[in-house]
Parts: sequence; C-alpha cells; structure tokens
Amino acid sequence: MTPEKLISIDRDHLIHPVSSWRDQEQFGPRILHSGHGTWLKDIHGKELLDGFSGLWCVNVGYGCKSVVEAATEQMARLPYATGYFGYASEPAITLAGRLAARAPGNLNRIFFSQGGSDAVDSALRFIRFYQHAKGTPERRHVIGLARGYHGSTYTGAGLTALAAFHRDADVPLSWQHHIPSPYAYRHPGDNNDAAVIAASVAALKAKVAELGPDKVAAFFCEPVQGSGGVIVPPKGWLSAMREACRELGILFVADEVITGFGRTGPLFACERENVVPDMMTVAKGLTSGYAPMGAVFLSEDIYTTIRDNTPPGVAVGHGMTYSAHPVSAAIGLAVLDLYEQGVLANGVKAGAHLASRLNTLADHALVGDVRISGMLAGIELVTDKKAKTKPDASLKIASKLARIGYDKGVLFRAFGDDIIGLAPPLCCSVEEIDILCDRLTAVLDTVADDANVRAALRQ
Repeated sequence: MTPEKLISIDRDHLIHPVSSWRDQEQFGPRILHSGHGTWLKDIHGKELLDGFSGLWCVNVGYGCKSVVEAATEQMARLPYATGYFGYASEPAITLAGRLAARAPGNLNRIFFSQGGSDAVDSALRFIRFYQHAKGTPERRHVIGLARGYHGSTYTGAGLTALAAFHRDADVPLSWQHHIPSPYAYRHPGDNNDAAVIAASVAALKAKVAELGPDKVAAFFCEPVQGSGGVIVPPKGWLSAMREACRELGILFVADEVITGFGRTGPLFACERENVVPDMMTVAKGLTSGYAPMGAVFLSEDIYTTIRDNTPPGVAVGHGMTYSAHPVSAAIGLAVLDLYEQGVLANGVKAGAHLASRLNTLADHALVGDVRISGMLAGIELVTDKKAKTKPDASLKIASKLARIGYDKGVLFRAFGDDIIGLAPPLCCSVEEIDILCDRLTAVLDTVADDANVRAALRQ
C-alpha cells in the first residue's frame, strides 16, 4: 500500500492515543516502517535515532534476534493459555519466579496485566480487597503527586495529575487526591534537597490529617515522574516518603512503569535508595515493548491478608483474558536475559555519558534546567533564565521541537509545556549518545534562531 493511501486511511479511521484529533486529521501520521538497534526508518526510508525508546519502553533496542526467536517459538508451540480455572503456561510461571527473585524485599507475588495503565488499575483494586480483608474498608482515600502519571484507565486517570486526562472525564474521583510534586526547579522558596524532601513529607502528613488518619489507604508515586516532565526528586526523597507512609500506617506504592528495568540504572529504581514498597507496578521495559504486558508486585503480607480473609472456594474477582499471556511472558524472559547479560551495564555506561553531554546544555540560551537519572532525562526550556519564564504558548515551542527534531533525524518527547523528554534505548553506544546530543543541540539552536523565539529570549 502506498504511503499516500495509508495516510488517507489513518485520517479516516485510526484514533491515535492522547492526540488532537483535529491535528491528526490535518497533518496525518509519520509512518514508521522498520527498526534495528537504536535506529528507526520511516516509510520513506528516512533514518531516525530513537531518543525516546518508542514510548519509554524499547530498552533493548529494535530487532533483537533472541527476543524475536522466543516469540516465534512460543507462538508456534502455544500461542495462548488462559490463567483462569487454574490453568497456566510455563513461560508465565517462569517469568513470575524470576521477577520475584529480582524484586525488592518481599514483593514475591506477581499479577500480570496487559500494560501499565491496567497494572495501576489492578493495584487500586488489590488495595480495596486488602482493606476489606483487614476489616478497614473505610480506608479508601489514595494520594498521588501533582504532575504524576498513572495511566489512562478511568480510575488511573484520576490518580494521574495531568490536565489532559481530567478534561471532560469527571476525574479525579472523590477518593483521589494530590500533593505537590518534588519539583526542585520550581519549588517555592528554598529548593535545596533537604527543603524539597521536608516539604513533601509535610504535605503528605498534612493531607492524611485533612482526610482523616483512619481514612487513607495508600500513597502512589513514580521514583522519577515521567510524563509530568521528567521530574527527578532529590536523593533521599523516595526513602523519606516510604518512611512517612510507614509512620502513617498507609501503603506505599511505587509506580515503576517507566523507571523499571534499568531505565535509571538498576533493574528497579527503588533499589537506588534500598526502598521496599508494599506494591509496585511495572510494564514497558518488562517486554521492551515487543508485546503488551504489565505487572503488579504484591508484598507477601498483602497477598496473604487477602488470601486468608477470602472465604474458601470464593474467587478474588479480578482478572483479564490476556493476563500472563504466554507469548508476552516468553518475550519477557528473553528480554530479562538481555538485561542480565549486559544491557543493564551498558545502560549505566551510556547514561553516564548522556549526563556529561546534557549538562553542557545548561548554558544554551533556551535551557533553564537539565534533569537526569540514568537513561532518563528532561530539559526544561525558558525564555528568561533568571525568572524561569516559560515560553509563551503563541511561540508553539513544542510543535517546533517535534517538527525540527524529525527533520534532523532524532526522536524525543516534546511535552506541551516546553520540556524535552529523553529515554534512549539502554543498548545505545557512546557514539550514538554523541549523535543524539549533537542532533538535539542542533534542534535547540534552530528553535532559538526562530525570529519570534529570538525576540522573546532574555539573557
């Protein structure tokens, strides 16, 4: 089918996720055709360096032979097996065991979902089951962070704290609440690490006191806030919030859908501060995006509390047709092999070089802040460095970034509030990191040279 025909069909029929439907019809899609390693080709043959791992997920890169072979073998042998009625498949069982062995602390029980959004939705249901099992059903309120992202299911979208997911959707729900983000760059007053951490702990304690200490069930957070603009909390923040939850008697849930599987260095970002959550959600890097799959890790205490307080023979009423899908599980095992055989170590090496290159961008006329955690980075653009002034919406910086980036052969996330998001594949070479940073610098230079942008800059 010709590119023109595909574009026409796309405009007429395909609804894109989190998109302006009017813009999609007007401009049509950029159609990707193939990929290898860290590189993609579009349908016209244009080569693109993928600086965003698809959507934070293709950690091992494109075209990994071992992953493709694992999927092919499993599809030929057993393409589907239900997890209902006591059935299971070998790859799903094996993957659950290997993940439990690598998980922090006693996160020994694994429920497989189809992605990150329904992993969060599942976690919220397990929290309700747990509170009922404990005899504390009044503990129903859940607290998240401003700028947090926890998926786009109906309940997850309310826990998410981004306006696009709330508009006309009647969320957040009455039991969903948010406290300020640990956003050091825009923290009011003193923004040193200790002040940001203290403010977050105080905000959580105040919100629990406001709602009622016996009414709050859990606190959700991302170790690094991804879709909220790659907000990297100060070192010690995660462990402080975990300890605050323990003091308050509420569950601490780590959403590692983006940060899991080497994105910040270790297999799970919680390991950076030796934090053991009560529950943890993952997806994306679990299969490196080669097939849909997510998971919820439950502590032994949560699992046994629900189990022991459910009447014999009564089902715990949560499940999905494609939970523990054997092909996705086989892919997950092959990807985990790659992580353990050198991809994680390469990500640490590449991440150190990425940090050294990106830190030099702090002097660029458009750059207000550079935030980095392993192979995860955010670059916040401003028109006045001293005042930290965000570009006026009329400048349309985000759309300029996306267009110019594509023209220069580099893919990244251009957030609507003028933040660049980077999440290169963990398999990137140092040379590819240099190409990424060189092309990104060229993109910024081109945007800064736009007459309207240049006129808005204050040095």
